[in-house]
Amino acid sequence: MHWLPLLAVFAQLTTSQWDNARTSANLHETTLTPATVSSPQFGKRFSLKVDGDVYAQPLYIPHVAIPGKGTHNVLYVATEHDSVYAFDSDAPIDPLWHVSFLKPGSIGIVGDADVLCPFIHPEIGITSTPVIDLATGTLYVLARTRESGTLGMARFVQRLHALAITTGVEKFGGPVEITAPDFDGRRENPRAGLLLTNNQVILTWGSSCDIKPYHGFVMAYDAHSLKKTAVFNTSPNAGESGIWQADMAPAADEAGNIYLATGNGKFTPNRDYGDTVLKLDLHLKVVDSWTPPNQEALNARDLDVGSGGPLLLPHLILTGGKSALYVLDRDHMERAPRTIRLGRGVYSAPAYWNGHVFILADNDSLSDFKLENGRLPANPTSWGRHAFGNSATPTISAYGDKNAIVWLLETKAWNDYEGRPAVLHAYDANDLSRELFSGQAGGAVRFAIPSVVTGNVYVGAKRQVDVFGLQPAK
Repeated sequence: MHWLPLLAVFAQLTTSQWDNARTSANLHETTLTPATVSSPQFGKRFSLKVDGDVYAQPLYIPHVAIPGKGTHNVLYVATEHDSVYAFDSDAPIDPLWHVSFLKPGSIGIVGDADVLCPFIHPEIGITSTPVIDLATGTLYVLARTRESGTLGMARFVQRLHALAITTGVEKFGGPVEITAPDFDGRRENPRAGLLLTNNQVILTWGSSCDIKPYHGFVMAYDAHSLKKTAVFNTSPNAGESGIWQADMAPAADEAGNIYLATGNGKFTPNRDYGDTVLKLDLHLKVVDSWTPPNQEALNARDLDVGSGGPLLLPHLILTGGKSALYVLDRDHMERAPRTIRLGRGVYSAPAYWNGHVFILADNDSLSDFKLENGRLPANPTSWGRHAFGNSATPTISAYGDKNAIVWLLETKAWNDYEGRPAVLHAYDANDLSRELFSGQAGGAVRFAIPSVVTGNVYVGAKRQVDVFGLQPAK
């Protein structure tokens, strides 16, 4: 079935941060406005219970015909317990379908002790936000498992799955195991979301706690055959240079060029790309790149360029690093690059709406930069009153250029192992000093992005997704 004619008129969330430019903006929201969100009627409606923590951003497709269960607006949720769920997005009922990639006795879960890193705790299954191809009704998801190997040794495996959005059944002969020279299924940690561009599924990897050996990898798979079409190693001679981007996905332009940023590692011109912003073509060849002139010093101080994800604007790339927000020319990255200091570094991605760029850095307040003739000014136009300890990627809901709200999720720090409740915040996009709502969600997971669509806000948390919206009138 071809899905596009039916779904084109409805809001849908098929990829991390709404679109391949990573604007994080839903421009089709008619229910949630500054007036309704600031009213007593708005709050937490219910929770959807799942079997693992939800780091991946929930995705949403309206009017999906589920065999034997009718037509539903569907929320797709992936967990660190290697499960994918399809829920009716509007009600706290049992899943429409549920798929587990585990098999008792042979395929188990990866634990944080297995990778010697407590940053994702206690299980590591599906971290990257999946991506949906509406043309074929397919959800692509990357999962990690611990499996029985020879001589009783554990084998750590990563697989790309292609699931029917109607049933969860595997498609295209999948899943396929991820393999490449120097790729280690235990060491390589996929955090950045998946990208679908020009019928290619793009996957990326970094590390767990910088435990060596590891490389930054980018791989491309044909969306219809799951055949691997290209591999790019960011550090073939040196190691490191991972891609993590605070779990935000690589971006892509209209031609299919791919934009991403790497973390710490050695930089060797045209070979090893530590702390570099990269533009790759569909064959994963380097088209353009930019490396800060002080890269060696940044590397020595653990100040990754790739601590945040990219946002594409006309002729600009914005991406956050541990020491600054980098503003680059999309057409020629070496042309007049700029750095803007924000808080204690950026571990998130900016969001864009109606000529405004919204960003939250560590130990900072939410900031609004208004573009001036296509140029980002050096200082914010306005900012919120509340200072946050940690970065967060904003999400924007609006109806075109009206009723815009900036949403963000206050979560935990990297060394907060005990956990705390996440807090959902909403701000008037035209006046960040005006907070519309603040409410507690479930246990916080780091780098989570709220999904705002058709009157509801979906928040991934520990073993649940919390749903905020307008309460029924009494």
